[in-house]
Formats: sequence, C-alpha cells, structure tokens
Amino acid sequence: MKYINYIIMMLLMMANIMAKAQSGDSLSYKFSLKAAIDYALTHQTTVLNAIVDEEIARNTVKQTVGIGLPQVSTSYSFQDFLKLPTTLLPGEFSNPPSSTPIPVKFGTKYNSTAGIELSQLIFDGSYIVGLQASKTYKELSVRNSKRTKIETAVAVTKAYYGVLVNGEQLTLIDANLSQLTKSLYDTEALFKNGFAEKIDVDRLQVLKNNLETDKENVVRLLQMNVDMLKFQMGMPVQASLSLTDKISEVRAEAVPVMETDTTAYKGRIEYSLLETQKKLNELDLKRQKSLFLPTLRGFASASKNFQSDEFSKHFDQSFPTSVIGLTLSWNLINGGQRIYQVRNAKLAVRKSENDMINAKNGIAQEISASQKVYLNSLRSVENQQRNLTLSQEILRVTRIKYGEGVGSSLEVTTAETAVQEAQNKYITALYDMLISKVDLEKAAGRINY
Repeated sequence: MKYINYIIMMLLMMANIMAKAQSGDSLSYKFSLKAAIDYALTHQTTVLNAIVDEEIARNTVKQTVGIGLPQVSTSYSFQDFLKLPTTLLPGEFSNPPSSTPIPVKFGTKYNSTAGIELSQLIFDGSYIVGLQASKTYKELSVRNSKRTKIETAVAVTKAYYGVLVNGEQLTLIDANLSQLTKSLYDTEALFKNGFAEKIDVDRLQVLKNNLETDKENVVRLLQMNVDMLKFQMGMPVQASLSLTDKISEVRAEAVPVMETDTTAYKGRIEYSLLETQKKLNELDLKRQKSLFLPTLRGFASASKNFQSDEFSKHFDQSFPTSVIGLTLSWNLINGGQRIYQVRNAKLAVRKSENDMINAKNGIAQEISASQKVYLNSLRSVENQQRNLTLSQEILRVTRIKYGEGVGSSLEVTTAETAVQEAQNKYITALYDMLISKVDLEKAAGRINY
C-alpha cells in the first residue's frame, strides 16, 4: 500500500511539473511599444548586468571608505622547541674567567603568544582623494547603466517598427493578391467563353504565383523580425508576442524638428559620460599630487606571552605586553617617478577636454544630419504613398477597360507589376522613415530612461 501511495505521489508531482512547463511554453503577450520597452528594461540581460555593475560600484565605494576605518587584527603563535637555541657568552663572564666562550641555553620548551592590534589611518592624501573618486566612479556606473537602457530602448523600438512595417507589407500583399485572384478568375471565365486568350490567363497566373511567393517570404521575414524583437526585449523566443500599436498611429506622431541649439549636447548621455570621465581624470591628477605628502597612522597593540617547560602548565603564567604609537612614512625620493606620473595625469585631463570638444561638434553634426535624413525620408514616404495610390488607380481603370474589351491583358499585367513595385518602394521608404525617426530622437537626447 505504501508503494502504491508513493507511485501516486510521484505521478502527481510529474503532472504538476509538466503543467508548469506547458504553461511556460505557452506564454502569450500583447505589447504596445512602451510596454515592450518597459519589459526589456527589466528582462534584457545587458540592462540587468548594468544594474549589477551599479551594485558593484556601490560596494566599491563602501570598500574604499573602509580603508579609513579602524583595522583590528588578532594573532596567535605556538612554538615547541625540540632543541633550545644555544647562545655563546664570553668566557670573561665565567668564574674564574676563561678565554673560551661559554655555551648557554636560554628559554623554555613551550612558547606561545596571543595578541591583538588596532591601527587607524590618521592622514593620507591619496585616501581622501580616493573617497571622492569612488563616489565619481559610482556616478559613472549609474550613467553607464542609463546609456545601456537608452541603447536597449532604441534597439527595441527599431525592432518593433520593423515588425509593424512587415505587417503593413503583408496587408498590402493580401489586398493585391485578393484583387489579382479575382482578375484571374474573371479572365479564366472569359477564356472559357472564347473572349480571352490562353496567354492572358497564363500572365495573370504567373503574377499570382510570384505574389504568393512574395507573401510566403514576407510571412517568414515577419516571424524572424518578431523573434528579433523578443531577443531585444529579453523575452523567451518560444513565447507568443503580438503588437497592439498600429503603423498609422506611429506615423501620426509628430517629431519636432529642432532649431539650431548650441546646448543640445547636454541632453546626451554620451556627453555626460565624458564629463564624468574628465572628473575622474582630474581626481587622479589630484591623487598623484597627494603622493608627495606623508602618511600618518596610529596603532595600539596588546599581547600575552606564555612560557613553560611542561605543556600541562603552559598557560599557568603569562607575561603581558602593550604598546601605542604613531607611524609617519614619507617617500622623499623615488627617482622622479611621481613627477612624470603627475605630468601624465595632466595630459589625461587635457585629452578629456579634447574629447568633450569633439563630442559637442559630433552631436551637433549628428542632430543636423538626422534631421535632414528624417525630412527626406518623410517626403519619400509621402511620394511613394502617392505613387502607390496612383498605380492602384491605374490598375483599376486598366481592369475595367480590359473587362469591357477595349484594353489588352498586357496592360493589366504591366499595371499589376507597377503596383507591386510601388508597394515595395513604399514599404522600404516607410521603414527608412521610422528608423530615421528613432535616430533623430536619440540624437536630440529625447530618449531617456
């Protein structure tokens, strides 16, 4: 009976595990762009590692502070002299005096010492600067984390837009395929009644086959882009993801074009990182200069020494010792190393200043170029959308003319091909516009987390 109960219990546990596994495999999400970014900021491994780096920086600050706090150490040593050391005393100390040294053994067989020591840093210029640098290092890790979050948001946004564009492309292909299927059906009917030629049917069939192949390719590309979006979000690829934003809503969002702003660089995290790096280099210069100053430490120690020739009586008698004092150390000459270290630290600060100047110019150029690219891509989308509408109208009229017997099947085929080309150009322009939109927002420093 116990064996049967055990089997039942194991089966129930296995069923529970399988249910949980199936539940994990069937995870389903519906995300807007904002929700997708929020998910990525809590699941993407690069962001999680950046948060870990922040924690490491906080611990490093506390570690540096600990250098200036009291340091306490204890020690214990035990010695068993198998043979006591021998000391030679001058023969003059003997009675009567002798010219031959006298061998004498001092000490006891068992010796042990237990002690405790307290030390305190009183003054060290490099430690004071190190405290300031550790806080700046913490600030640097926070800004690095912010940069990682911005880059993750940009990557998720671009991947999200890629999926929306693929969906729009699939919608256009489905609409075109539906119309083409109807044209093929009508042409086949005309052919059966002797009002069309076999070549008319074949041409439309070729177009339909090509369009169906294009649809299959777009469906696979859509799935690949959805998987890429999941990866950028830190979501399991096995999960089901659908998007709630619409391409029309994204296009309707106004992206203000910036006027010339000489202070726009201040909104960029990259410039903030350079500012922090410069601050670190300045603190390193200060630290190198502080090495010319002496270091002062205080200490106090207490110990007990136990000696005996019998192990059983080893701790019966002790000899205490205690001491307090100061230690002043000052490295006066080191071959000129500190002088060159200070010079190199000054050069590092100068490099940081040059990097900041270059960053200002680079950000201004990036904003200007991003604005131009965005405006060009916006106009391109508008033009390609007009071309698509026009080609669809031409196709509609051509089909009517062909149905009334005043047009040729070649004109219909040409119009169908023109619509497909217009669709492809429109989709390409739409994707380029959305990507340039993200690049402009990033360049202007509008993406912040």
